[in-house]
Amino acid sequence: MSRREWAAPLALAAIIVVTAAWWSLALWPLPASTPDWLQRARLICFGSARDTLPSAAGWLLLIGEPLAMLLALGVIGGRELREGLRALARTFGGQALLAAGALFVLIGLGAAGVRVASAQAERFDPTAGAVAGDAQRLDSVAPPLRLVDQHGDTVTLARFAGRPVVLAFVYAHCTTVCPIVVHEMNEMQRAMAPRAPVLLAVTLDPWRDTPARLPTVAAGWELGADGYALSGGVAEVNAMLDAWSVPRSRDALTGDITHATFVYIVGRDGRLAYRSPGVASAVTSILQRMP
Repeated sequence: MSRREWAAPLALAAIIVVTAAWWSLALWPLPASTPDWLQRARLICFGSARDTLPSAAGWLLLIGEPLAMLLALGVIGGRELREGLRALARTFGGQALLAAGALFVLIGLGAAGVRVASAQAERFDPTAGAVAGDAQRLDSVAPPLRLVDQHGDTVTLARFAGRPVVLAFVYAHCTTVCPIVVHEMNEMQRAMAPRAPVLLAVTLDPWRDTPARLPTVAAGWELGADGYALSGGVAEVNAMLDAWSVPRSRDALTGDITHATFVYIVGRDGRLAYRSPGVASAVTSILQRMP
């Protein structure tokens, strides 16, 4: 093969190698000893922390970059690429190179598929085994709550006197359990209409879920008319979470928060009645038994 015939296939090989390295950086599980700079690079580039999958923007980058490079190669050197590949296919050594390249791509795609499937399987499913019997009866005075909602209004429990209230503790940047818990509570409200309780989705991340961002957060969670996204100052929210005994741990590097997925149920009398799994069927069963 001439130098001209080699150029385009070499460019294609370079794209494949760069893409493999790019995907490895995004998907390969990182050990605890990983340097901070590498974890930050992964978070900035793909929106993924140590062992989580990339964010939507990260996936667009992972898929879009190789496609853009292939498109550019096709536009600039499409004819040369076809000629080079045909030239390789005419020799035994070239056929071996093409087969090795195809095998490399297939193995890479398979590894990526296994990684994604395993990461999704490891995500906590709050619906697994969660029934009303798992709920804890409390019957105590509800701790104080005074935060700001997506409309800019101050929210307290006294505002909903005479109605049951469900409090879920979630945050907008969560891509694992929080969307599931919010979805479950939205489903619970729809199933119980027109006697649905008020839903208060209290942020665990006041650093990013600021009052100014709450309209966007509430829209993303698809909260209904009786659903409120609540936040406030960092100290104010943390004091409220401590008063409600909400366990959580924030990773200072990524901002991700490890937390429980239970919800609190406040009765019509304003007393803290139950702590329940954040599952629609469990909460519905409890509310239907409450006076």
